[in-house]
Amino acid sequence: MYRLKNEHSRKGIYRKHTYAERPIPASPTKETTPVATSQNNELPAASRNLTVNFLDVGQGDSILVKYDNKAMLIDAGEKDKGEVVSAYLKNQEISTLDYVVATHPHSDHIGGMVDILNSFKVEHFIDSGYPYTSKTYEDMLTTIDKKNIPFETPKRGDKINFAPGIDVQVLNPGSTYFTDDVNQNSVVLKVTDGKVTFLLMGDAGVEAENEIMKAGYNVNADIIKIGHHGSRTSSSTSFINAVSPAVSVIEVGAGNDYGHPHKETLDRLQKVSKVYRTDLDGTITITTDGSKYTVTTQKTEPREVNSMSSRSGAYSSTDSTATQKSEPTGSITSSSTESTVYVSDLSLKDEWVKVTNKGSSPVSLTGWKIGDDGSKHTYTFPSYTLNSGSTVTVYTGKGTSTATEVYWGSDSPIWNNDGDTAYLFENSGKLVSTLER
Repeated sequence: MYRLKNEHSRKGIYRKHTYAERPIPASPTKETTPVATSQNNELPAASRNLTVNFLDVGQGDSILVKYDNKAMLIDAGEKDKGEVVSAYLKNQEISTLDYVVATHPHSDHIGGMVDILNSFKVEHFIDSGYPYTSKTYEDMLTTIDKKNIPFETPKRGDKINFAPGIDVQVLNPGSTYFTDDVNQNSVVLKVTDGKVTFLLMGDAGVEAENEIMKAGYNVNADIIKIGHHGSRTSSSTSFINAVSPAVSVIEVGAGNDYGHPHKETLDRLQKVSKVYRTDLDGTITITTDGSKYTVTTQKTEPREVNSMSSRSGAYSSTDSTATQKSEPTGSITSSSTESTVYVSDLSLKDEWVKVTNKGSSPVSLTGWKIGDDGSKHTYTFPSYTLNSGSTVTVYTGKGTSTATEVYWGSDSPIWNNDGDTAYLFENSGKLVSTLER
């Protein structure tokens, strides 16, 4: 991984304390360190509005958070969306970004970052810090280094000193990273203005959601930016119940190759909240004075919602009910909690996926399935047993299967070289493991 030369001290940028209205435990490994701010003291916080813009950048993420003369950009879409995001910021009369956040190093989140870094003055850059090797990520880090931009890698419980009266807490990543999964290490932010709270999930999935809740953090929020574009790998029933959102925002591209948002995720969200999607609604803007908020999209009329009444169904969609329908907790599970068999590697270019049994006993994979994102292609294991500590490689093409190699039998490529996810399902249809590349 490219290593920055100018990694700056965290002092003065992050703080940790217990929020008065909603007690949140401080991280057990850090001291509580309030940080004084000197800007924007001329007006009381209540006289300003917080605006969160969910930009339509196709199959990717980009969020602009504004308060008074402060601006924070979270992600910048794919490389070809850098100019789009820059134009949007300039139209908002922004010349300086107080914070730029790269939730994680996948190209649909950081591809446009170099354009942003070259077009605007950036005071602070926040990154997940998870090691990753790609030209897109290294180009971004090189630009940060050349411009000597302060670079920070926050951890769960840290606070971002964005603006007086606006509480920005980091809920992910934790003190240690998830291994072999970039998405699970996404920077997750909880932004609070008075009684109105936003939860911005990056591409964090079920494992990260579970860890945040396990650590005791309050995830209840009025508005949630759904993780991973509405993929089934995020937004578990237990997590969405804990968040209890009135509004769910999905940043997703029309007709994308991954089938996002997945139907089961969309169904779950529509039962408890009003769902907005950038592929259907365009750029979505939510403005709040700390007690009520207004949702405005490019294709619908603005609506004003009181933060208290919104929890009683004011934002329910036409096919939803006021009470949440109960579903089995953990209907989406990971290999780390319930299975010793998991997807251990995936080569999009060479067209193979590896499945490993890390347990102490053989596991029958007969009837198990491997699928790509959106389940456009599915391979079903024939009669096959994966021994303890062994790995089987599933090749896309045709060939003669052996004890460690099996063949899908496809005449054409299956994996999307621009990015794809391998899903492993038990013969019951239960998802046990995913791996994104």
